[in-house]
Amino acid sequence: MKADRHRHVPRHNAIQPPANPVSARPMIDPENIDLKDLDPAFAKSKAWPIEEARNILKRLFIEGKRGIKRDGPVTFETGYGPSGLPHIGTFGEVVRTTMVRHAFVAMTGGQIDTTILCVSDDMDGMRKIPGTVPDPVALEPYLQQPLTRVPDPFGTHDSFGDNMNARLQSFLDGFGFDYKFRSATALYKSGAFDPWLIRTLEQFDAIMAVMLPTLGEERRATYSPILPISPTTGRVLYVPMKAVDAKAGTVTFDDEDGTEVTQSVTGGNAKLQWKPDFGMRWAALGVDFEMFGKDHQDNAPIYSKICRILGGEPPVQYVYELFLDERGEKISKTKGNGISVEDWLTYAPAESLSLFQFLRPRVAKRLYFDVIPKMVDEYYQHLAAYADQDEKARLNNPVWHIHSGQPPDYVPPLSYQLLLNLVSAANASSKDILWGFITRYAPDATPDANPEMDRLCDYAVRYYQDFVAPTKAYRDPTDAERAALADLATRLRAVDPSAVKDGEALQTLTFTIGKDHDFENLRDWFTAIYEVTMGQSQGPRFGSFVAIYGPHETADMIEARLE
Repeated sequence: MKADRHRHVPRHNAIQPPANPVSARPMIDPENIDLKDLDPAFAKSKAWPIEEARNILKRLFIEGKRGIKRDGPVTFETGYGPSGLPHIGTFGEVVRTTMVRHAFVAMTGGQIDTTILCVSDDMDGMRKIPGTVPDPVALEPYLQQPLTRVPDPFGTHDSFGDNMNARLQSFLDGFGFDYKFRSATALYKSGAFDPWLIRTLEQFDAIMAVMLPTLGEERRATYSPILPISPTTGRVLYVPMKAVDAKAGTVTFDDEDGTEVTQSVTGGNAKLQWKPDFGMRWAALGVDFEMFGKDHQDNAPIYSKICRILGGEPPVQYVYELFLDERGEKISKTKGNGISVEDWLTYAPAESLSLFQFLRPRVAKRLYFDVIPKMVDEYYQHLAAYADQDEKARLNNPVWHIHSGQPPDYVPPLSYQLLLNLVSAANASSKDILWGFITRYAPDATPDANPEMDRLCDYAVRYYQDFVAPTKAYRDPTDAERAALADLATRLRAVDPSAVKDGEALQTLTFTIGKDHDFENLRDWFTAIYEVTMGQSQGPRFGSFVAIYGPHETADMIEARLE
């Protein structure tokens, strides 16, 4: 059963703006700083956001002197292509960039201004019409026009690009991200990029020398880093330049009807090809850090060369691996073979998705529904460990990065996996049934006093119904397993439920029965319990499950499977 894509999913503020570091940390002087002045915990931390923050600080040093260059805030950039809806990759770039920004702020004592720019490439021409829009035929005349000139098919904004930009900002705002939105169209039309476009004309030959060796023979014949906007059709034109006049700020080209046109490149009359645009944007916006997927890795040296040609300094760059689907294939928006942020948030809190993004960004990972329970439980395990850790350990703990140094102190008393097994054993159709077992384990717990636990119950019921129940596959026990399970049921029935304090004694009892029945590998014994009684090959710590579900109820469950 697939996820219900239309189910309402509440947003959670899992991402906080960078917090001021603890007051005990010595404040730094940006005009008189050296790497050796860093807090030792930050100087030695292996957490990748802190490593990147150190790289940014190194980039800012004034060569041969103490102090750093501070012409405006330290700028972190992330880009967005508004031809479609924001997706899990969009979330990943912004949440990871936020983690690096927070590490930089904490490492430098909050004494250096920072900002995240989220730039929408909304001046790109619309190459194809999305299949999800109403009346797609009506948009055909606008193909290759900038997305901010294409009418909004939904009728809510001035253009298709404006609609997608609004959705992007709503998406980011829903997670509490701290960023500044920038429209490429606005940057080109306002004149903010004009000096850099003139510089592109001045360095036209140098840029062509960088780009042409990367292109095929046919493309080289017509390539231009400048893409003029047709004065007659409004389309973004991929045509060769017949003349370039840097002093006048103009280019000459043949329009679509063959008419020769000489036109200014400033004021929104032209844009750059995407690779030169990448490098130009770094120079124009003073970008200090940007991360991008491995599909950009081969082009990164091109972006950097063009940035330098235009007089800029390339930022610190971080390349992350792309996600894989359940078959190990790369996730693609076109194929639709991944899961969406909305899918994930139907079954788990946003913090668990942030953890997934934090862990091993440079390793290709499967992103599918079956990773969700593990990520939820790992998140709470890291959260539980945080309170007793020293600063060095905390800086390596994912929750420090997920919560900008201010993680919550509440940890639910039951794991997600344990809840899933309770739902399975009790055939629970609502969280109210789960709460009956939870209060047996934690008598003082209530939904009102434990909203996080209550929320986790909702997630577990949904996940079980959509993914666990349809795939359950019980098997019959072997003769040896049948005898051992019958013994387990008998001994559990002899346990006084009121004497059960936790699952340790019940776990020991289960181990003992496995040994008594000559299981050479006790892992096989527990696997048999799960496969025969729960219809799955693995589960939570069995003693903890029995303590919550009840020894007598567990005995009933086992005997029912042995009939």
